[in-house]
Amino acid sequence: MSGISGAHAVLEADAQDALVADLVSSMTRDTPSVQHVLNLTTPHLREAAGLTAATVFDLDSETGLLNAVARVGEPGRRDLLTAGKIFRMAAGAPPLLTAGQMAVRLRIGGQTVGVLLLTGDDLAGLRADVLATLALIFATTLQGLAAERQRQFLSHATTVIRRLFEQGMAATSIEAAARILAASSAEGFRTEHGAVCLVDGDGLIRYVHSVNVPDDDTTLNGLVGCAVAGSPVWQTIKDGHAALVGDADPATARPCDLVRAMDLRSYVALPLMSAQGPVGMILVGDSTATRDWTSRDRLLADQLSVEGALIVDSAGMRQAAQAHVAELSHQAFHDSLTGLPNRTHLIERAERAVRDAAGAHGRVALLMLDLNGFKQVNDTAGHQAGDVLLQQVAKRLLGAVRDDDVVCRLGGDEFAILLTRDPDEAASSAVAFRICDRLREPFTIDGRELSVGGSVGIALYPDDATDYETLMKRADSAMYHAKRDTKHSGGGFRRARAV
Repeated sequence: MSGISGAHAVLEADAQDALVADLVSSMTRDTPSVQHVLNLTTPHLREAAGLTAATVFDLDSETGLLNAVARVGEPGRRDLLTAGKIFRMAAGAPPLLTAGQMAVRLRIGGQTVGVLLLTGDDLAGLRADVLATLALIFATTLQGLAAERQRQFLSHATTVIRRLFEQGMAATSIEAAARILAASSAEGFRTEHGAVCLVDGDGLIRYVHSVNVPDDDTTLNGLVGCAVAGSPVWQTIKDGHAALVGDADPATARPCDLVRAMDLRSYVALPLMSAQGPVGMILVGDSTATRDWTSRDRLLADQLSVEGALIVDSAGMRQAAQAHVAELSHQAFHDSLTGLPNRTHLIERAERAVRDAAGAHGRVALLMLDLNGFKQVNDTAGHQAGDVLLQQVAKRLLGAVRDDDVVCRLGGDEFAILLTRDPDEAASSAVAFRICDRLREPFTIDGRELSVGGSVGIALYPDDATDYETLMKRADSAMYHAKRDTKHSGGGFRRARAV
C-alpha cells in the first residue's frame, strides 16, 4: 500500500474521513443495499479521488463468475477483465491500481465475496484505512444480502416442495401429478407461464396442459400427436437432467416444440421420469424477457426433478392399483361373457331401488327373461355359437330399455331387467312386449340365421310384492307361466298378479 499511502494520502483527508464516518453511521442504522452504499460513497470519492465511475461485482461461489450488482457512472468495456485480475493476486495483496482504475478485493470471514472497481483521476490518493473500510463495508453488505437471499430462497423452496409433495402424493394419475408439478414449478421459479406434456411409448405427445396460458390459446393442443423427438428441449433433458436457458434462441425451435408454441424467451425444462424412463417434461418460463438463472435456481431445478420423479412414479402406481381394483370390482359385479351386470349387482341395485321407491311412494318393476329354443342352438350349432347368441341377445336387451334401467344376466340363458323411474303396468308391459318382439328377429352367427324367443315374467313393487326377494320370486313364477303358455309361439309375457 506504500504506493497508495504516500504524499497523496494527506490530500482530501476531510473527504475521506467523512466517507468513513458516513459508512459507519449507515451500517449501524440498517443493512443497506449495495447500490445504496455505492451511492453514499460516490460524492466523497469524487471529491477525494476524482471518481468517474464505480461498479460492485458479486462473486457467484457456485460458478466463479462476477456479476455486476451496483454501478454509478458509465461502465467501461474492460471493467470485468480488470476486476478479474485481482484473482491472480494473493488474497491479502493490496488493491490493484492500473490505468486509472483500482480493483479492490472484497473479503469477509476468509472468503472473497466480490470486487469493487473504481475509475478515477486520483485513486492513488485514497488512504489504506479508507480502502479497508470500504472493502469491509461492501463485503459485509454483500454477505448480508447473500444470506438474506439464501434465507428467502430456502423458505420459498421449502414451501414449494412441501406443497408439491402434499398435493402430488394425493394425485391418482400421471396426468394429475404432472399438472401439479407444472404449477409448482411455475410458482417455484416465479415464471409467467408453464406447461406439461406427456409422451407415449411411441414417442408421441399424448397430453398437454398449460399453466397461466390464455384459455383461448389452442396452439398447445395442436402438439398432441407430434413426435417429441423433434423438440431440441426434449433432446437436452431426456437423459434425466434439467435444462435452464436464460436466452432462448428461436432459431433452435421446431414446429413440435413447447418453447416455440409458448413464445418463451427464457425457460427451465424438467424431465418427468418414471421407473421405466422419461414419460414427459415440464416447461416453465417467461415470454417478456430473458432471465439470468442462478446456482440456486439450478439447485431448485434438481430438487424438483427428484421430487417430480417420485411423485410421477407414485401416481403411476396408484393409477395402476385403482385400475386393478376397478377391474376386480367389475369382474365381481359383471358377467364375463356379455359384460352385463350379474346377479350380485342386480340384488344390490334392486334392494336400493325398492328402498328408494318405498320412501318416495313410487314403483319398481322387475322382469325375468328366459330364452326359448336356446338349448337347440347349443345342440345344433355348438356352444361357441350359443355364446355369441347370448352376446347378441344382451345388445338387443340394452336397446329395448332406457339408460336408467338395469339389464343383468343371471346365468345360462336367464336374464333380468330392472325398471326404475316409477314404471306402471302399462310401461312395464310395453318393455316386455318390445323385448319379446326383438328376440323373435333372427340372429346371424357365422353366416347362419338362428331363431329363439323369449318368455318374460313381470312383477311390480308394491302391487305384487313389498320386498325384493318376494318381487323376484313373483317375477320368476310369472316367467315360467309365460314360458308354459307360449311354448310353441316364440315367446310372450305374463304379469305376476295373474298367476
